Amino acid sequence: MSKKSFEDYQLSKEIKRALAVLKYETPTEVQNEVIPLALENQDLVVKSQTGSGKTASFGIPICEMVKWEEKKPQALILTPTRELAVQVREDITNIGRLKRIKALAVYGKEPFTKQKEELKQKNHVVVGTPGRVLDHIERGTLVLDQVKYFIIDEADEMLNMGFIDDVETIIKELPLDRVTMVFSATLPGDVENLCHKYMKKPINIEIAATEITTDRIEHQLIEVKEGDKISLLKSVTIVENPESCIIFCKTKENVDTVYSELERSQYSCEKIHGGLEQEERFAVMDGFKMGNFRYLVATDVAARGIDIDNVTLVINYDTPMEKESYVHRTGRTGRAGNKGKAITFATPYEEKFIKAIEKYIGFEIPVREAPTNQEVAKGTAAFEEKMSGRRIVKNNKTARINQDIIKLHFNGGKKKKIRTVDFVGTIAKIPGVTADDIGIITIHDNMSYVDILNGKGSLVLQAMENATIKGKKLKVSKAIK
Repeated sequence: MSKKSFEDYQLSKEIKRALAVLKYETPTEVQNEVIPLALENQDLVVKSQTGSGKTASFGIPICEMVKWEEKKPQALILTPTRELAVQVREDITNIGRLKRIKALAVYGKEPFTKQKEELKQKNHVVVGTPGRVLDHIERGTLVLDQVKYFIIDEADEMLNMGFIDDVETIIKELPLDRVTMVFSATLPGDVENLCHKYMKKPINIEIAATEITTDRIEHQLIEVKEGDKISLLKSVTIVENPESCIIFCKTKENVDTVYSELERSQYSCEKIHGGLEQEERFAVMDGFKMGNFRYLVATDVAARGIDIDNVTLVINYDTPMEKESYVHRTGRTGRAGNKGKAITFATPYEEKFIKAIEKYIGFEIPVREAPTNQEVAKGTAAFEEKMSGRRIVKNNKTARINQDIIKLHFNGGKKKKIRTVDFVGTIAKIPGVTADDIGIITIHDNMSYVDILNGKGSLVLQAMENATIKGKKLKVSKAIK
């Protein structure tokens, strides 16, 4: 039975409220299929394209089913890239925000000790890349004995990146009485074998690949010589004049070249590739989400983990050599029910890759002509006007869910023997405030953070300036982050 709204599911009021704020209104096809079965603790193998809403399809049931009181992680989610781990953690945090669900992302290139400290806190959900998750398991910093839900996201990519052995090692460390869900855009043999070996009578769900056909994304191909690509790129961007655009290149050298050319031509742009420091990559992604710049030049590292609702155009500056990459790249546009366009530049040498892609996606990509000089001249004024303005971010989910939440910082924690109940007990006594207005509480050795929900932050901040917690006077301020 097809659900018309998230209200139709058996979900708690906190989750339903969060979904309403996040503007999750009508379940997508994958959500319709997965959520009811996941809520019944079924093992699932789900074949579904990127951009089809699958993170919420497992995120909603997980947030619904984890028990808030339990201190150890109850769900473990594996992702192939650091960007995707951060994106999934953010989605889970948003969905579970009003139920006070705490999610943590662990991945390489970030200090191990920092993650070790965070793992000592109460965390309901841990999202991570296989290498770093394994590292934490081996060093005893990630305890898995309470894990009830295990999710492998982008399983095909995990295989491509050579993580399959790590994934298998992690599976062997998990409790047997768990629910396992595997999500993948394609289902290679190795992924299927893994599923049969470690899952209990999994139900197979296959969402037809309508996501990549022309109903939401308009696909186009422009034939070009290698040396003419830069001028073609400038012509196409002027004529298309996108709200927001990702330009994909096959190497980081090409990304650097294209980025330098665009920057020289005063484009509002940034670049992202594997050669950048992790911190820098996250800063670029955040800037793109916030609308600080309009064009992102990227390698495939960015094709996963970009969930931005109004990317209106994807340009394949280089044709992807792997047919699956085409699906992942073009799936960055046409998200959340919006329309999008994907334009691929193809040199004569790349014809064989185009043929393989067309066979894989099941249709021929329509060939179009390069824009004429007249079209470029006609579009230049509008292009320059848009370039000088800031990109409008229509749908920043995190900002929406956080707008009624204020994070307070207290200068005391475990060393002063302060516990979660002490904060709840004190804050809930403030007139006009109840325990339902208190969100996630994080207690470190010398400081603590408390989220105050429902717009009550200023009220609590004022009251706590004169109150004591467990007989101790703590300095309180609005947290910077």
